[in-house]
Amino acid sequence: MKKQSLVTLLAGLLIQAMLFAQDKKQAPPPWASDKGWWMVESNIHTPKQNTVYFFNNDGVLVYKERVEGKRIDPAKKRTRMHLKRALEASLLAWEEKHQFRENEAFVRNSLMENK
Repeated sequence: MKKQSLVTLLAGLLIQAMLFAQDKKQAPPPWASDKGWWMVESNIHTPKQNTVYFFNNDGVLVYKERVEGKRIDPAKKRTRMHLKRALEASLLAWEEKHQFRENEAFVRNSLMENK
């Protein structure tokens, strides 16, 4: 009888711990914007020619920039933070006029800011 009550108690505690663990919501990473997302297009044969696209949350392309002479590595946290900053700047410009913009150096300025 003691063995059965001990197993029941441990199972109950395990289930309760699992329920508390599920209540926590994961915070988004610091480089993810809640206003939209970005996408970098490149080619392995020409790594220093990139095209960066910025979309709002509705999936509308709001900005496109071609960056040449600089390799963009989206795996680096620092690069992702710069792209987030450029995304938010391009979204502010989009909200003013609702016009698609291209090659206004948002990305280039953001990447070269700290160099």
